Amino acid sequence: MDAERERAADGPAAVVFVPFPAQGHINPMINMARALAARGVAVTVALADFIHRRFVGAGNASGGDGVVLVSIPTGIPDDGGPGSDNPGFASIQQAMEHHMPAHLERVLLRDMAGYRVACVVADVLASWAVDVAARCGVTAVGFWPAMAASYLIVAATPELLDKGLVSEAGVPLWTNGVYNGKSQVKVDLNRLLPAELELSTEELPWFSSDPAIQKSRFTFWLRTMERVKSLPCVLVNTFPGESTPAVVVSGYDLQHHQSKKPLVLPVGPLLSGLDQVEGNNLQGGSPAAKNISMWQADRSCMDWLDQQRPRSVTYVSFGSWVAPPAREEITELALGLEATGRPFLWVLKDDQTWRAGLPSRYEEAVAGRGMIIAWAPQEDVLEHEAVGCYLTHCGWNSMLEGVRHGVRLLGYPVSGDHFINCAYITKVLKIGIRLRTTNRSDVEDCIRRIMEGEDGRRLQEKVNEMRDMVMTGDGEARCIATRNIRAFIDGIIGHI
Repeated sequence: MDAERERAADGPAAVVFVPFPAQGHINPMINMARALAARGVAVTVALADFIHRRFVGAGNASGGDGVVLVSIPTGIPDDGGPGSDNPGFASIQQAMEHHMPAHLERVLLRDMAGYRVACVVADVLASWAVDVAARCGVTAVGFWPAMAASYLIVAATPELLDKGLVSEAGVPLWTNGVYNGKSQVKVDLNRLLPAELELSTEELPWFSSDPAIQKSRFTFWLRTMERVKSLPCVLVNTFPGESTPAVVVSGYDLQHHQSKKPLVLPVGPLLSGLDQVEGNNLQGGSPAAKNISMWQADRSCMDWLDQQRPRSVTYVSFGSWVAPPAREEITELALGLEATGRPFLWVLKDDQTWRAGLPSRYEEAVAGRGMIIAWAPQEDVLEHEAVGCYLTHCGWNSMLEGVRHGVRLLGYPVSGDHFINCAYITKVLKIGIRLRTTNRSDVEDCIRRIMEGEDGRRLQEKVNEMRDMVMTGDGEARCIATRNIRAFIDGIIGHI
């Protein structure tokens, strides 16, 4: 291993990105990689093999704009059977801990075609790569694709356990008032976040109604934070003011950083088509700069949108990697969308676990006014002038894409960090409202509120203000993110 490292030591510098294998983690990391490639850095993104297969199958063999994609074997059977292309979290954990490390070592030490790997940028959820980088003598930094707020909460898990505020299974051991009939998160955690969030204990990222699943999730976060604590910094796909100070680094020496905790650096929003190095272009970048997807998008929806009135359509999508809503939830949501009398575009995976709840002959009943497709070209949809409301699971990337295109948000959080994101959307940023249930009357009422009247006008004003604040090149937030990315490049590999 030492001889292999010495042979590559004099080559040009390269950075290897290791994302967690899910669409919402990969896209912002590839956009970060594109920013480095634009500055002359050789960048490779190491994808789990089942993700790489999906990208290639959808016609995306490269990351575009100088980004190289490589496949890392996971040991998950490639037989076309159940789970081979969409494995569950347990299978992914097994692959990350026991099968992928040896193959990443090969990439770092032998497969870089003469390049010197100067840094590994590891998704915090792919913390296994931090250990691999250490064994290979390569500096590692963390990457968080979501809000800094959710990172601060999971980073606090060891402290919460040490102070006896949670059990070893992540169960809160306090009562501190009641919010919506549930115990509120104690002030020890609220000190990390704005008090107006009023998070309940059931909205913590590791919460599950299944005790075994919750314990597994909490254990995962404890192990992850043990690995991450030694990193010099965590690059966060967020903007200053969200829940982090306006941290700016200048020539930051990541290789000699000494601190008990990683420095949290805002470098976002990391969206396709935004130039992260020399400014940005809100109208989008080159065609190669578009997000790449694991699925073929049904572009017939764009012709359908062309026929709708401006700001009249409700766009509905629950992302790429969440469990399907219960059958009765789908039924009620379908009836609620129909009851609005408004046009809607609904992304609903074309399999029985997602579509079994649709009422009989539903698509015929809403034909012309409602359109259901398996996967959408989301960036193009949100950019279309016909879209006025986005009913979303509150994934961070989806929320940022909605803001970028000035679309009001209707949040229906499902799991993980969705609840924190939704609380920010509705209570701090005030760019959307929360759909508490998919009961047809609630759906009808919330869409009416968000699409018309005083509520709709107020939300649109807030969305426009936020877009101007965090998306435009001359705004403070974008300038700080750009400077942080430049400083990261200079600090880790010198001036390229």
